[in-house]
Amino acid sequence: MAFEQWSENLLVGELSDDPQFTDDLTAIIEHCTDNTRTDVLLDFSGVSHLNSSNIAKLLKLRKLSMISNERRLKLCSINRHVWGVFLVTGLDKIFEFADDKPSGIASLQLGE
Repeated sequence: MAFEQWSENLLVGELSDDPQFTDDLTAIIEHCTDNTRTDVLLDFSGVSHLNSSNIAKLLKLRKLSMISNERRLKLCSINRHVWGVFLVTGLDKIFEFADDKPSGIASLQLGE
């Protein structure tokens, strides 16, 4: 499975490039649909590129987590190429980011 239930209210997903990216994010979306009290941290350390389908899935998860469930979604460990996609598309303004997994977990657990 592409994710780990870190604590009662925190899910940590480790993503990699497609086709695994799509499958993993679909599993995380299904989990969040069933578990509405879950914050999500997505680790992008295994992702080297994003396509429009990946971005659509991320936006779907954001809507589910942040708007429908009123929970938090944070992305971490993003490389320069993927960060460039976030900047060009303006997604850097709507997602929350952390430098790495430990700081992302800490900030979600502390409610920062």
